[in-house]
Amino acid sequence: MKRLLLPLFLLSIAALMLRAESSANFDVNRDKTSLSGFMAHTNRSYPILYVVGDSTVHNPSRGEQGWGDVVGKYFDPAKIRVENHALGGRSSRTFRTQGWWDKVLAACQPGDFVLIQMGHNDGGPLDDTNRARGSIRGLGDDTKDIYNPLMHKQETVHTYGWYMRQYVEEARAHGMTPIICSPIPHCPKTEVHDGDVENSDYVRFSKAVAENEKALFIDLNRITMSHYAGMEPKEIKEKYFTSADNTHTSPAGAALNAQSVIEGIRNLTNCPLAGYLLPNHE
Repeated sequence: MKRLLLPLFLLSIAALMLRAESSANFDVNRDKTSLSGFMAHTNRSYPILYVVGDSTVHNPSRGEQGWGDVVGKYFDPAKIRVENHALGGRSSRTFRTQGWWDKVLAACQPGDFVLIQMGHNDGGPLDDTNRARGSIRGLGDDTKDIYNPLMHKQETVHTYGWYMRQYVEEARAHGMTPIICSPIPHCPKTEVHDGDVENSDYVRFSKAVAENEKALFIDLNRITMSHYAGMEPKEIKEKYFTSADNTHTSPAGAALNAQSVIEGIRNLTNCPLAGYLLPNHE
């Protein structure tokens, strides 16, 4: 009995000692750990900013990086903890159906925040044998019943808008402040002019969801595109992307998108998250 009490005592002390600065910009590498290994931060007095998304938000590949991997440096680590829970290959649908969102909800507390960027992987097939990650294109309540060959069970697939509404509603129900981000832009194919936005359904859908749900919204696509203004596609590609494709960013591209996120937070009206930013961080 005594042997059991000591580990429990030590775990309790460790939980009590958790502070925001214990792991600022924490990277929850969920691809390498099990769902059961997810740690809920009990007995904490500081808020957590959760970041959820796809590989444009978290990318451990060599030479590539996501904006969620570096955005934490803009926040005061003595006041808030930043955790990047984004996972490569996930869509608004599969981040939920694979259980990752449930773990965020289980760990969060009232007063926490969550940045949500989805859309890059929602346009794929609904039920292919490779990824089966697509959502129905649109904002409504349309559904399609499929057999998911990867999960080996029947599944009702919803629209991108439906899934995004669930994130907002469930975050609020748990006392979190949800902030929707439009997907970062792909590398442009033509010169970018001031005011340009990528012609993408998911950029438009994300904005519409935020407006309909009266949720905070960062038009990340538009902000980053404004930083591309006046640049030729070749220059943008060489500076902010990699030779692999026109979607995943280099460390410089991740830094630019993180800067755009912070710019968006500062421009939001009545957003308490802005109060946790470091002053004049470059």
